[in-house]
Amino acid sequence: MEQVWDSSGSYVNDNTLIVTIKRLREKLHNPVCLEGESDVEILRCENISKVYGSGDNRVVALDHIDLSVEKGEFVAIVGASGSGKSTLLHILGSVDKPTEGKVLVEGTDISTMNPTQAAIFRRRKVGLVYQFYNLIPTLTVRKNILIPLMLDKRKVNQEYFDQIVRSLGIGDRLEALPGQLSGGQQQRAAIARSLIYRPALLLADEPTGNLDRKNGEEIIDLLKLSNRNLNQTVLLVTHDEKIALEADRVITIEDGKIISDRKRG
Repeated sequence: MEQVWDSSGSYVNDNTLIVTIKRLREKLHNPVCLEGESDVEILRCENISKVYGSGDNRVVALDHIDLSVEKGEFVAIVGASGSGKSTLLHILGSVDKPTEGKVLVEGTDISTMNPTQAAIFRRRKVGLVYQFYNLIPTLTVRKNILIPLMLDKRKVNQEYFDQIVRSLGIGDRLEALPGQLSGGQQQRAAIARSLIYRPALLLADEPTGNLDRKNGEEIIDLLKLSNRNLNQTVLLVTHDEKIALEADRVITIEDGKIISDRKRG
C-alpha cells in the first residue's frame, strides 16, 4: 500500500527577531480583512462523540459536541488535562475519527474518509502545529516548510513563501537543519509549514508548551498575525487561560462537553 504523508510532521535570542516581533505586534493593530470572506462557516461539528473502550473500561472523551466556526475566526479551546480538548482538535484535523457525529470542513464530511483520503485532506486543508515541532532532521528548513507542496508536486508561490518566512523571522535560517535551530526557530518553521498550502484551518495543540514565557508569547503573536493579515482561521488548544484570552472567541471544555462559548471584544 502506498504511504501517504500529511503536513504535520522557538526559542530565539537575537536582537533582530526582537525588532521583528515588535513590528508584528504593530501590524496586529492594523489587520487586513479580505472582503467577502467573513461570516462564512468553514467548520461545523454535529453531535460529535468519542468513546474509548467498553464496559467498565468505557471512557467518554467527547460527549455530543456541536460547534460552528466562521472563516477568519481565532478560537481558543481551553480546558484542564483530560477534558477532551486535544481529542476534539485531532478529530477536527482528521487525525482521529469520531465514534458518532459529523465534521464538515468547507462542506466536506471528513468523518467518513478512509486513512488515505484523510492524510491527503490534512496535507491540503489543515495546518497542524504541535507542542513538538515534528520537523524532519535530515532536511533543511526550506524543504521542511515545502514538504506539503513537494508531496503533491505543486509549484511554490515564491512571493507567498517569502512573505511567510519573512513574517516569521526565519528567512536567514532556510538552509539550516532543524538541529541547528533553537526551539523557537523550530516552532516558527513548523508554523510556516502549516501555512504553506493556505489551509482552511490552522490547528495548534499547546504550541507554546515547550517554550519559555517570552518565546511562547511571540508564537501566539505570530498566530494572531496569520489570523489578522492572512485571514487564516485558527483553532488553538491550551490549558492556559491567559493564552486563551488572546483569541477572539474562547470555548471551554469540561468532561467532554462544551460548558461555555464566548466571544471577546
